[in-house]
Amino acid sequence: QVQLVESGGGLVQAGDSLRLSCAASGRSFSSFDIGWFRRAPGKEREFVASISWTGVNTYYADSVKGRFTISRDNAKNTVYLQMNSLKPEDTAVYFCALGREYYSYSYYPRDFASWGQGTQVTVSS
Repeated sequence: QVQLVESGGGLVQAGDSLRLSCAASGRSFSSFDIGWFRRAPGKEREFVASISWTGVNTYYADSVKGRFTISRDNAKNTVYLQMNSLKPEDTAVYFCALGREYYSYSYYPRDFASWGQGTQVTVSS
């Protein structure tokens, strides 16, 4: 069983950067795709980005493309989400989740399980 814990959230101003981390424990997650999702107040959870188990394939929501970068360090059992040029509309609770194993194409919510508890990102204007 893999447990995921997010960290790195905080309060920043528009235009600032943050790096979120998703650390895994329990077992190695090197064979799993990993995704980031977010849920803003009063809105549905939405896909942000995902990375394949090999690290070769990455996918992004149109709203963050060009500003966010997902990466992984399997030696540290950690996935990162570098967020640049943050906007107030990026304000949300950010969650990481375990995707499919040995798959490479996880980006639909149905592809993910074992969600973390989330980390709050607040961007002020």
